[in-house]
Amino acid sequence: MIFPRRIYDLGLSHKAVAVYCYLANRADINGECYPSVGRIAEDLNLSRCTVFRAFNELEENGLLEREARYHTQGGRRSSLYKIKGEITPTGNRGDMNV
Repeated sequence: MIFPRRIYDLGLSHKAVAVYCYLANRADINGECYPSVGRIAEDLNLSRCTVFRAFNELEENGLLEREARYHTQGGRRSSLYKIKGEITPTGNRGDMNV
């Protein structure tokens, strides 16, 4: 994936940028993915609280939407994350609209 420098102009913390890039790299063609907070925290070597703070920062800047998901039996599942902004796959030069 190619992330334009514009993402750094938003004044996001480096941890929010890391979480955004992590989610974007795992997103499908619709910009959606659903890794658990524990998986994100472990893979990025962050605390779960830091991941939640990054989510809030990304949502406040219009870069992420979270949607709760539930098992058919009623238990919680990992949230669905919807990446906002256009991200260009590797190999195609482009820009992200945020």
